[in-house]
Amino acid sequence: MADQKALWGIDLGGTKIEGVILKSKEKPEVLLRKRIDTEADQGYEHITQRIKLLVSQMAEEIGFQPKSIGIGTPGSTDPESGLLKNSNSTSLNHKPLRQDLEKLLNIPVFMANDANCFAVAETQMGIVKDQFPKSEVVFGVIMGSGVGGGLVINGKVWNGKHGIAGEWGHIFLDEDGGDCYCGKYGCVETILAGKSLERYYKRISGKDKKLKNIIADKSDDEFAQKTYDRLIHFFGKGLSVIVNVIDPDVIIIGGGVGNIPHLYDEGVESVKQFTFNPDMKTPIVKPKLGDSAGVFGAAFLTA
Repeated sequence: MADQKALWGIDLGGTKIEGVILKSKEKPEVLLRKRIDTEADQGYEHITQRIKLLVSQMAEEIGFQPKSIGIGTPGSTDPESGLLKNSNSTSLNHKPLRQDLEKLLNIPVFMANDANCFAVAETQMGIVKDQFPKSEVVFGVIMGSGVGGGLVINGKVWNGKHGIAGEWGHIFLDEDGGDCYCGKYGCVETILAGKSLERYYKRISGKDKKLKNIIADKSDDEFAQKTYDRLIHFFGKGLSVIVNVIDPDVIIIGGGVGNIPHLYDEGVESVKQFTFNPDMKTPIVKPKLGDSAGVFGAAFLTA
C-alpha cells in the first residue's frame, strides 16, 4: 500500500515550512508538496503548532496519515539532552523539539540539520545516485551566507556522539577569519561564507561589493582578485581536512558560493595541494536537486 511505503518530510525554515510526501524509498516520486509560513516571530509553541497544521493539511489532501515523519531543522539535536542547539532560529534553541513534535503528532519523528538533509537527499535521489551509485561515504557541504556540512554513511545520516558530525563550517581554519557567531574564531564559516568573503573585500578595498560582482570583476580589480585567491586557497586548505580525516567517496558542494565554477577546477587543485596523498581523486561535484534537497532529505530520514 502506498501509505505504508510513503516517506513524509518537513523542511523547517525561518520563513517557510515545506512538506513533501514521496511514494517510496525505491520510487521517490513526489505525491504531494505543500508549504506554509513559519510565523517564527510568534515563538516556539506557535512554530510547533504550524508544523502540526501543515501535517494535518497534507494528510487531508493525500487521504492517509504518516506512520513517521522526518524533519530538517536549522541547528542540531543534542543526543544526550534531546535539546536543539546551534540554530539561527533562536527560539528553537534549548527546546526539546523532537519530543514535543512526537507528542503533538503522535508518531515517531526523525530530525537532522539542513546540511545533513542536503547530503542524504543527494545521496538517495540526486547526483550521487546518478553518477556515483556505489558510494558508501558522502560528504555534503553548503557554502552560502553560512557554511555547513553533513555526513552520510551507507545512505544514512551519521550524527556522531554530540550530534555535530560533519560540522565543517565550525572547524578552525585561520586566525584571519576573526570572531564567529558560535563563540569561537577563525572558523571555516568566517572565511568561506559569502558574507565573509564580501566582508574581506570591504576590509582591503574600503568598498562594498556583492560576491558575484567580486568574482566577475577579478581581472580588472586587484582587491577582487585577492578575495578570489583567498577563496581558492582556503577552500583547498579547509576541504583537504575532510579528505584527510574521512576520505569520502564523493563531496557535494551546495549553496550560493558553490555556484562559482572555478571551485571545480582551481578549487580542486587547491584541495590536492593540502591532501595527504600523492593524488586526490575524490569527486567534488555540484548537486542536482537545488532547493528541493532539504525537504527530500528530511523525508529520507524515515527510510
